[in-house]
Amino acid sequence: MNRLCKSLVVLEVVAAGLMGVATGASAAEALKPDANKGQAIATSVCVACHGADGNSASAAFPKLAGQHEQYLLKELRDFKVKPGEKAAVRQNPVMAGIVASLSDQDMANVAAYFASQAPKGGAARDAATVALGQKIYRGGIADKGVPACASCHGPTGQGIPVQFPRVSGQWADYTHAQLTAFEQGTRKNDVMQPIASRLTDTEMKAVADYMAGLH
Repeated sequence: MNRLCKSLVVLEVVAAGLMGVATGASAAEALKPDANKGQAIATSVCVACHGADGNSASAAFPKLAGQHEQYLLKELRDFKVKPGEKAAVRQNPVMAGIVASLSDQDMANVAAYFASQAPKGGAARDAATVALGQKIYRGGIADKGVPACASCHGPTGQGIPVQFPRVSGQWADYTHAQLTAFEQGTRKNDVMQPIASRLTDTEMKAVADYMAGLH
């Protein structure tokens, strides 16, 4: 497959993802989320892993503070088994148990709460791979058909509201774990799957570490 064809495939996948997220965004707006009610859920149900304000203390759990509301709601919904389906789109036994007790309104409320919180920044840890991570994030890898991460997540990792998540300051280990899951096919609920499949582990670690320091 030549370079042009690779790029076209990536664009088609991204376009499909945009359509799905846009539908979720419309549903989120219809729910009229209440961040105050979401705070009650966050401080009683989510606090142990994600922190009371969404700034998790461990790289085993993602930072949710400042993440786009519609994106958070989409991910919460993906952990639930949809009517007529045998399994959830996104597999995680812990999260599956948590969302099972939450209504769609509950999830919208907690997504609104975490989105309203101030995110704490992070920092790149490996000076030896910063240049590689920056190159991939800002320019992609043309020979592999890997688009620049900045084209979807923005120059400072803030993401594009509704469509693409904030990655700035996210734990590098968590980001690397998710890229690996996409690459191995154990996570399939995002347009990242075909992109991650073209990255080596070294490349994934480098760009994940670089994103941790974006601000």
